[in-house]
Amino acid sequence: MSRTTDARRHHDPEVRGFASDNYAGAHPEILAALAVANGGHQVSYGDDEYTEHLRRIMHSHFGQHAEVFPVFNGTGANVVALQALTDRWGAVICAESSHINVDECGAPERVGGLKLLTVPTPDGKLTPELIDRQAYGWEDEHRAMPQVVSITQNTELGTVYTPAEIRAICEHAHERGMKVHLDGARIANAAASLDVPMRAFTNAVGVDVLSYGGTKNGMLFGEAVVVLNPDAVRAMKHIRKLSMQLASKMRFVSVQLEALLAGDLWLRNARHSNAMAQRLAEGVRSVDGVRILHPVEANAVFARLPHEVSRRLQRRFRFYFWDEKAGDVRWMCAFDTTEDDVDAFVQALKEEMAA
Repeated sequence: MSRTTDARRHHDPEVRGFASDNYAGAHPEILAALAVANGGHQVSYGDDEYTEHLRRIMHSHFGQHAEVFPVFNGTGANVVALQALTDRWGAVICAESSHINVDECGAPERVGGLKLLTVPTPDGKLTPELIDRQAYGWEDEHRAMPQVVSITQNTELGTVYTPAEIRAICEHAHERGMKVHLDGARIANAAASLDVPMRAFTNAVGVDVLSYGGTKNGMLFGEAVVVLNPDAVRAMKHIRKLSMQLASKMRFVSVQLEALLAGDLWLRNARHSNAMAQRLAEGVRSVDGVRILHPVEANAVFARLPHEVSRRLQRRFRFYFWDEKAGDVRWMCAFDTTEDDVDAFVQALKEEMAA
């Protein structure tokens, strides 16, 4: 019998948590796709058959003008996209809670060389009125020039923009000479929540560039920058390489995106994780002393409960504080979260609240 690997399992695969959809493993169909792409030689750096086929798949979702640039991760996708949309003196208007502002270690500013102009929002969503708090001073050489509006769909607070809301943002930004970037780390969850194609709130309403997220929806690794308006960007290929996001064996990123998007895996996974979040929210609402903070529109539940209860509950299930001082927590559901997982968590919450 031939040896297949020296690796050993170092975790209990039955353990589930609600900390992040990144905690989940890869979907079996994704792993199968990687095996399909393995073996033999393929041209490196994106000139392979899988990346070429991915271009046609992206056209089916985002139109014939869409151009796809696979990258390693979400931060890389955002940094590459925003660099391609800005000049060295450019700035990006975003929500204060946005991932590019809070969770990327300053990469858009330090690596991308741009300025973030943040706006506080009650629900993670920008509006034309909120954008105007930072959309000024284009001729002022003392201020970074607002050139891009970046929104997240769905937002970091689990809320979802409607197509009409994004259209209003795009029209407002374009009227002022700015472009629009959409961070779509959980774009599939938003489409599942709205029950519309992804194009309905991206290229159809004026978004210029999209960061397409797959890792949170069942992929092993990899995301993509999708240019929806080729006239809005320049030198994307060079910026991707300069930003250390050009994969040599790109077929292994592209084939995962193919497995996700050629059929309905992206939608099946998103619908399931959204449904589990709804089940979780319904269970939590029956627990006295626990308050849900934001509308549950995708696969996240934000809640406030006593700090000591959260600490005890964390010893049973992994999850993160969102604002520890306030007692706010975030519970995330993934494509592999089960009804039993949710019910066990709600039962544990009830027990700890009673204690």
